[in-house]
Amino acid sequence: MRLKIVHGWKDLPEEQRGAAVALGNFDGVHRGHQQVIAQAAKAALTAKVPLGVVTFDPHPRRLFRPSEPAFKLMTHDQQARALEALGVDILYLLPFDFEMASFGDREFVERVLVGGPGEGLGVKHVAVGFDISFGRGRTGSADLMKTYGQQDGFSVSVAEPVASRDGEKFSSTAVRCALRDGHPEQAARILGRPFAIEGVVRRGQQLGRQLGFPTANVEVEDYVVPKLGVYATRTRLPDGRLVPGVANLGNNPTTGVVETRLETWLFDFDEDLYGQIIETQLITFLRPELKFDSIELLVEQVLRDEVAARAIVAPGF
Repeated sequence: MRLKIVHGWKDLPEEQRGAAVALGNFDGVHRGHQQVIAQAAKAALTAKVPLGVVTFDPHPRRLFRPSEPAFKLMTHDQQARALEALGVDILYLLPFDFEMASFGDREFVERVLVGGPGEGLGVKHVAVGFDISFGRGRTGSADLMKTYGQQDGFSVSVAEPVASRDGEKFSSTAVRCALRDGHPEQAARILGRPFAIEGVVRRGQQLGRQLGFPTANVEVEDYVVPKLGVYATRTRLPDGRLVPGVANLGNNPTTGVVETRLETWLFDFDEDLYGQIIETQLITFLRPELKFDSIELLVEQVLRDEVAARAIVAPGF
């Protein structure tokens, strides 16, 4: 991976300082985020400096509202790949701890973005979204960032809201709402790519294998939970192959309730994936998760799901 990932903002070597950066949470790296990053990229090209993205780990919401349901749209690995594809050189993952949370907006700019001996990123440019907030109490704004840039010697650009031709707003919240409502196509339009769940393939009950449709099982973990049910899917394997399939996202009410997980049947595929990391794209929602009165009825429905999914993700098979 060409992208350099930097964990922190203190004692950085000079080659990791002085970038033009986009600042934000960038969960999903959706098309609105891409506009912010594009502005930072333009500044980086003009100034002949690296292009950076500054974000936080964990998401501030985890520190302030730890009991809320999972909400993430991507893992850090997925985020890094998406940013690298946009030409980003450095991803700054700033630890969002109680020290960081205590910084007012001015202190955050002075110590973290600019810095002095032994600390700071030494930024040359900061790109933000129109609705940026930063610092203790979320008192910082796009206008304040412009003011601080004038005072501290870095340029600032502000990306305006981005929406589709029919007025659909591009935001992480809109992606989560679309997924929870069972509209992965809508989420994909905002993201600029299908929403995908990535994780390690775990050994399950192996009932699917016994019934003729072996599944690769992945825990949902910190992802936002889309509408439970059956989806037409495409799964990216560790070697880069993309395999069509059908998946159940849910709790297995027919065969024994489990923690929410994604169980994907990869069409025309019979290789051992246990322990490997795969990434499954949710393409189309086919039906809600159901509880069947018998295994025979479950099998009949799965075969109907296969036909429906193949028509969408594998029409040539």
